[in-house]
Amino acid sequence: MESEEIKHGGAEEAPPQPPTGPEGAPPEPPTGPEGAPPELTEEEMRQLEEQLRKVRIEDVILQGLVPVLNLAARRIAKDDERDLGQGKAGIDAAQAMLDYVPEEARAQIQQAISELQLLYAKYAGEGEGEPGGSDAPGGPASAASGAGDSGLWTPGSH
Repeated sequence: MESEEIKHGGAEEAPPQPPTGPEGAPPEPPTGPEGAPPELTEEEMRQLEEQLRKVRIEDVILQGLVPVLNLAARRIAKDDERDLGQGKAGIDAAQAMLDYVPEEARAQIQQAISELQLLYAKYAGEGEGEPGGSDAPGGPASAASGAGDSGLWTPGSH
Protein backbone atom coordinates (compact mmCIF):
# COMPACT_ATOMS: atom_id res chain seq x y z
CA MET A 1 0.00 0.00 0.00
CA GLU A 2 2.96 2.31 0.36
CA SER A 3 3.17 2.75 -3.41
CA GLU A 4 -0.45 3.90 -3.71
CA GLU A 5 -1.26 7.58 -3.88
CA ILE A 6 -2.34 9.19 -0.67
CA LYS A 7 -6.01 10.13 -0.84
CA HIS A 8 -7.09 13.74 -0.29
CA GLY A 9 -8.68 14.36 3.08
CA GLY A 10 -6.66 11.62 4.77
CA ALA A 11 -4.59 12.20 7.88
CA GLU A 12 -1.35 11.37 6.08
CA GLU A 13 0.91 14.04 4.58
CA ALA A 14 1.28 14.47 0.84
CA PRO A 15 4.30 12.72 -0.68
CA PRO A 16 7.36 14.92 -1.13
CA GLN A 17 7.68 16.66 -4.49
CA PRO A 18 10.67 15.83 -6.69
CA PRO A 19 13.39 18.48 -6.70
CA THR A 20 13.01 21.19 -9.29
CA GLY A 21 15.74 22.98 -11.15
CA PRO A 22 17.75 22.56 -14.32
CA GLU A 23 17.79 19.04 -15.66
CA GLY A 24 20.51 17.04 -13.99
CA ALA A 25 21.27 19.81 -11.50
CA PRO A 26 20.94 19.07 -7.82
CA PRO A 27 18.35 21.08 -5.89
CA GLU A 28 19.51 24.05 -3.86
CA PRO A 29 21.01 22.81 -0.59
CA PRO A 30 18.93 23.39 2.51
CA THR A 31 20.21 26.04 4.84
CA GLY A 32 20.55 26.02 8.58
CA PRO A 33 20.19 28.93 11.00
CA GLU A 34 21.00 32.32 9.49
CA GLY A 35 21.41 30.83 6.01
CA ALA A 36 24.45 28.70 6.88
CA PRO A 37 24.61 25.30 5.21
CA PRO A 38 23.65 22.44 7.52
CA GLU A 39 26.33 20.12 8.83
CA LEU A 40 26.81 17.08 6.62
CA THR A 41 26.98 13.66 8.17
CA GLU A 42 30.08 11.56 7.69
CA GLU A 43 28.18 9.34 5.24
CA GLU A 44 27.00 12.35 3.20
CA MET A 45 30.57 13.66 3.05
CA ARG A 46 31.81 10.26 1.87
CA GLN A 47 29.14 10.13 -0.86
CA LEU A 48 29.96 13.66 -1.97
CA GLU A 49 33.67 12.85 -2.16
CA GLU A 50 32.89 9.73 -4.22
CA GLN A 51 30.78 11.77 -6.66
CA LEU A 52 33.52 14.38 -7.03
CA ARG A 53 36.07 11.67 -7.86
CA LYS A 54 33.96 10.65 -10.86
CA VAL A 55 33.29 14.14 -12.28
CA ARG A 56 35.22 14.98 -15.44
CA ILE A 57 36.09 18.57 -16.37
CA GLU A 58 34.91 17.90 -19.92
CA ASP A 59 31.44 17.03 -18.65
CA VAL A 60 31.24 20.21 -16.58
CA ILE A 61 32.33 22.27 -19.60
CA LEU A 62 29.61 20.64 -21.71
CA GLN A 63 26.97 21.34 -19.07
CA GLY A 64 28.11 24.95 -18.95
CA LEU A 65 28.16 25.42 -22.73
CA VAL A 66 24.52 24.49 -23.27
CA PRO A 67 23.11 27.50 -21.37
CA VAL A 68 25.75 29.78 -22.94
CA LEU A 69 24.64 28.70 -26.42
CA ASN A 70 20.95 29.03 -25.52
CA LEU A 71 21.44 32.52 -24.12
CA ALA A 72 23.55 33.59 -27.10
CA ALA A 73 20.74 32.43 -29.41
CA ARG A 74 18.21 34.51 -27.47
CA ARG A 75 20.45 37.58 -27.54
CA ILE A 76 20.80 37.28 -31.30
CA ALA A 77 17.33 36.17 -32.40
CA LYS A 78 14.78 37.74 -30.06
CA ASP A 79 13.88 41.28 -31.09
CA ASP A 80 13.19 42.42 -27.53
CA GLU A 81 16.44 40.92 -26.18
CA ARG A 82 18.78 41.55 -29.12
CA ASP A 83 22.34 42.31 -28.08
CA LEU A 84 24.73 41.21 -30.81
CA GLY A 85 27.75 41.85 -28.57
CA GLN A 86 26.41 39.35 -26.04
CA GLY A 87 25.62 36.88 -28.83
CA LYS A 88 29.14 37.20 -30.20
CA ALA A 89 30.60 36.72 -26.71
CA GLY A 90 28.61 33.49 -26.33
CA ILE A 91 29.79 32.21 -29.71
CA ASP A 92 33.41 33.09 -28.91
CA ALA A 93 33.22 31.36 -25.52
CA ALA A 94 31.68 28.21 -26.98
CA GLN A 95 34.25 28.09 -29.80
CA ALA A 96 37.10 28.52 -27.31
CA MET A 97 35.86 25.63 -25.19
CA LEU A 98 35.02 23.26 -28.06
CA ASP A 99 38.30 21.33 -27.82
CA TYR A 100 37.40 20.41 -24.22
CA VAL A 101 33.91 19.06 -25.01
CA PRO A 102 33.64 15.26 -24.85
CA GLU A 103 34.20 13.75 -28.30
CA GLU A 104 30.72 12.21 -28.45
CA ALA A 105 29.08 15.67 -28.11
CA ARG A 106 31.56 17.76 -30.12
CA ALA A 107 29.80 17.52 -33.51
CA GLN A 108 26.48 18.58 -32.01
CA ILE A 109 28.03 21.57 -30.21
CA GLN A 110 29.93 22.55 -33.38
CA GLN A 111 26.65 22.43 -35.31
CA ALA A 112 24.99 24.72 -32.75
CA ILE A 113 27.92 27.15 -32.95
CA SER A 114 27.73 27.16 -36.76
CA GLU A 115 24.01 27.89 -36.67
CA LEU A 116 24.59 30.75 -34.23
CA GLN A 117 27.31 32.17 -36.48
CA LEU A 118 24.89 32.19 -39.41
CA LEU A 119 22.20 33.81 -37.29
CA TYR A 120 24.68 36.40 -36.04
CA ALA A 121 25.79 37.17 -39.61
CA LYS A 122 22.18 37.60 -40.67
CA TYR A 123 21.35 40.14 -37.95
CA ALA A 124 24.70 41.92 -38.08
CA GLY A 125 24.22 42.21 -41.83
CA GLU A 126 20.87 43.91 -41.37
CA GLY A 127 22.76 46.92 -40.07
CA GLU A 128 21.33 47.04 -36.56
CA GLY A 129 23.00 50.20 -35.32
CA GLU A 130 25.73 49.95 -37.98
CA PRO A 131 26.14 52.41 -40.81
CA GLY A 132 26.49 50.77 -44.22
CA GLY A 133 24.55 47.61 -43.34
CA SER A 134 22.95 45.39 -45.95
CA ASP A 135 19.56 46.31 -47.35
CA ALA A 136 18.32 42.74 -46.86
CA PRO A 137 19.35 39.66 -44.95
CA GLY A 138 21.81 37.63 -46.99
CA GLY A 139 22.93 40.75 -48.86
CA PRO A 140 26.51 41.57 -49.88
CA ALA A 141 29.25 39.69 -48.08
CA SER A 142 30.87 42.88 -46.83
CA ALA A 143 27.74 43.95 -44.93
CA ALA A 144 28.70 42.27 -41.63
CA SER A 145 31.46 44.06 -39.80
CA GLY A 146 34.60 41.96 -39.52
CA ALA A 147 33.37 39.53 -42.15
CA GLY A 148 35.71 37.86 -44.61
CA ASP A 149 34.91 36.97 -48.21
CA SER A 150 32.06 34.68 -47.16
CA GLY A 151 30.21 37.25 -45.06
CA LEU A 152 30.25 34.80 -42.15
CA TRP A 153 31.73 36.06 -38.92
CA THR A 154 33.98 33.50 -37.28
CA PRO A 155 35.58 33.63 -33.83
CA GLY A 156 39.21 34.68 -33.91
CA SER A 157 38.91 35.58 -37.62
CA HIS A 158 40.49 32.25 -38.63
